[in-house]
Amino acid sequence: MPTETAPSSDPDRARVVAARAAHWTRARRLIALLLALWLATSFCTVFFARDLAHLSVFGWPLSFYLAAQGASLTYLAIIGAYAWRMRILDRDFARMLEERP
Repeated sequence: MPTETAPSSDPDRARVVAARAAHWTRARRLIALLLALWLATSFCTVFFARDLAHLSVFGWPLSFYLAAQGASLTYLAIIGAYAWRMRILDRDFARMLEERP
C-alpha cells in the first residue's frame, strides 16, 4: 500500500475506512452469490445427468448438452456479470472517496 505523504485528518481517515468497508461488504456479497451460482451449475449438471439423459436437444442428450455447452455458457455469464458489477461497485467507491463531508 502506498504511504501517505500529507498528514490526513481523522475524519478523512474514518470516511475512507468506512467507504472501504462498505465496498468490501458489497463485493463479498456479490462474490458469494456468484460462487453459489457456480456451485449450483456444477453440482446440478452432474447430479441430474441421469434424469435428463432421456431428453434430447439437437440430437444430443440434454445432460451432455448441459455439461458441454450450458455449464460453459453459464460460467462465461458469471464472469461477465462479475466484471460488469465490480466496475459499478468500483465507480461507487471512487465517488464515495471524492465526496467531501
